[in-house]
Amino acid sequence: MVVNLIAHYGVELRIDPKKIAETSELVERLSGIQLPPNTPIVGENAFTHESGIHVHGILGHPKTYEALTPEFVGKHRRIIVGKHTGRHAVRATLEEMGLRPSEEQLNIIVEEVKRLGDMGKRVTDADLYAIAANVMDRRVEDRVKVKQLVVVTGNTITPTASATLLVDGGEVTTSAMGNGPIDAAVNAIRGAVEGFADIKLERFYVRAITGGTDAIADVTVTLRRGDRVITAGGVSGDIVMASVEAILKGMNRLLDEVERRGEDGG
Repeated sequence: MVVNLIAHYGVELRIDPKKIAETSELVERLSGIQLPPNTPIVGENAFTHESGIHVHGILGHPKTYEALTPEFVGKHRRIIVGKHTGRHAVRATLEEMGLRPSEEQLNIIVEEVKRLGDMGKRVTDADLYAIAANVMDRRVEDRVKVKQLVVVTGNTITPTASATLLVDGGEVTTSAMGNGPIDAAVNAIRGAVEGFADIKLERFYVRAITGGTDAIADVTVTLRRGDRVITAGGVSGDIVMASVEAILKGMNRLLDEVERRGEDGG
């Protein structure tokens, strides 16, 4: 209603539309009620685009598919890659990451993305980065790796995690508490590395690949650092380790991008 009145009818209201998405996320957290991804304006997929021709149109003329800019309601446009993704979408996403492959390299990257999409895999930003780096023969090594992680939880104690991390080749041991075992593990990792503290976890999604109590967990996360947003995934028989893998993968990619842009002078 607010968007229609302000954007399309020019009605002056004492409401800042740039806070709409933020307010919606706050209500979701406090109420525990998650909106469907396809909810207009504030849904996770409201300004998310994948298919080739669709993305080509968005990149050339955003109003082709968007009646208003995502920034108007405090969101950002996201282009995801999958089996329907074309060259324009992949190139645009890679350029946001600071990667500029040649035409030949781009063809190989797109082919690999489509192959993974045909297998039913969601290609996250971290996956795309790894694929592109491999094709472009760039040496990419995670700055932070988990050597050992122990999480203690129960109905009478506060979940606590103790982690030994390899940070730039050296060992760092850290511990932290959290609202649950996953939160404790992530807090331990976040506190161990300079630069991780200002990375915000925006979305956390988990699904069971197989049935039963021994199901394989597939975790997908969305992380933000400043105006940069990245998705990453992890798979494991242990939901805590799958979560840590996904979050750590995304954090490493965000750190790598910041360092690379600094070296490039931008």
